Amino acid sequence: MIVPETLEHIANTAAAMGDLSDTTLAELKHTWPDLRFTFCSDDDMPARMPPALRRESFNLYLVNGSEHCLSLTDDPLQAIGVVLAEVDAD
Repeated sequence: MIVPETLEHIANTAAAMGDLSDTTLAELKHTWPDLRFTFCSDDDMPARMPPALRRESFNLYLVNGSEHCLSLTDDPLQAIGVVLAEVDAD
């Protein structure tokens, strides 16, 4: 489960790091060791899935791990991780 306050704190931490990189992921994993993190381009995310949280330069999506494979979810009660998806400036 990822409560809204934690998601907001994750977004603030990532924004303070300046860019989405391995260093950003390492800091997030260090701060929230029980959560999974990854990053990609927002263009790689399915159009049917709205972000859980939007920021100017990236969006956050929730990851569900309740089945054998990881998948996206809109249910914070099922969330075990976050995808940070970089928004293209164009």
